[in-house]
Amino acid sequence: MPGFERFGVAERKSANEVLDSGVLMRYGFDGMRQGRWMAREMENALAKRMQSRHAHLVSSGTAALTVALASAGVGAGDEVIVPTFTFVASFEAVLSVGAIPVLCDVDDTLTLDPGAVREAITPKTRVIMPVHMCGSMADLRSLKAIADVHGLLLLEDACQAIGGSYEGKPLGSYGHIGCFSFDYVKTITCGEGGGLITDSDEIYEKAQAFSDHGHDHIGSDRGAEGHPHLGYNYRIGELNAAIGLVQLGRLDEFLDIQKTHYSRLRDVLESLEGVQLRRVPEGGIENYSFLNFFMPDENKARSVAKGLGKAGFDGVFYWYDNNWHYHRKWDHLKKLESLSPLSEAMVSQFQATRTQSFEGSDHWMGRNLSILVKLSWDEKELQKRCRILKEVVSAGQDQ
Repeated sequence: MPGFERFGVAERKSANEVLDSGVLMRYGFDGMRQGRWMAREMENALAKRMQSRHAHLVSSGTAALTVALASAGVGAGDEVIVPTFTFVASFEAVLSVGAIPVLCDVDDTLTLDPGAVREAITPKTRVIMPVHMCGSMADLRSLKAIADVHGLLLLEDACQAIGGSYEGKPLGSYGHIGCFSFDYVKTITCGEGGGLITDSDEIYEKAQAFSDHGHDHIGSDRGAEGHPHLGYNYRIGELNAAIGLVQLGRLDEFLDIQKTHYSRLRDVLESLEGVQLRRVPEGGIENYSFLNFFMPDENKARSVAKGLGKAGFDGVFYWYDNNWHYHRKWDHLKKLESLSPLSEAMVSQFQATRTQSFEGSDHWMGRNLSILVKLSWDEKELQKRCRILKEVVSAGQDQ
């Protein structure tokens, strides 16, 4: 995914403009900053690129999810449906606002299974949170229909999928709120950073205040601003935004490179019997950051993953055994091992997840391999990887 592979002169120039002004904070210091408002500029550019009324930058993708949930009024006792395959930040954000993450099966899209979502809804459900893992999307049309029937919020975690689209709409803009990560290993990077988009004036106004200690940002005297509600500090800095602003302008450049490399590797896999590619919902366009495919069984998947590693093909993930991305290793979540005591109500409400099984997810994830698509490959490296991929996957079919 990483935009850091193309970090260069333009990013340094933008960061130096901030350093020259001496103002690293996104708010205040109007007279010192020499007209430079990097966070504002990136927010305007992000809203335009994502075809949304509003965009707001924060300190991370995790912060974006947290701020989005809080700004939508999600909190104590509310249930948020999240997939079994995601980064831990998804459920961490839910817990941080006092809500309950309800784990739900994924299907061959590697994202939420709409059928499983229907079964997971209870009177306490407030949010359906599809996570567009590895650059591709959930079946958003079906999930939106479910959300509309039950009066639920559809919150897209698009942290790994910026630049993808569904039915002509940028990922993140299809639901009520979309969230992005701009950390060091995302398609575009701020170093550290995140953002949310929404068409809701109310959610935006709450988000921009909540992420800055509740400041309403009305007027030109920060010390005299009102505080309509409690908030916390999830601000992004001007240096981070300066880098992200340039990277956002290069997003299409990065996507074009990724698509080229992805397509070459995909052509290899499509020529091999017994290999099934991840399903991309009709009307969807990936951001091509990962190429995902399924082997016939778990043993073959493990064998191919091991073989690719031995052959020097790095960036291959077998998520089924991953500590941070798949439910099988989330003991800290299932046991609710928190540094601070959790309420008895939360612990009681979460009990079912501790022993819940997810055969549907295991069926797909146990056979899945995920190849990171890099920007830095030259033609020689790409040819080498295509050759290794064909040899190892073909050999793995015979084991």
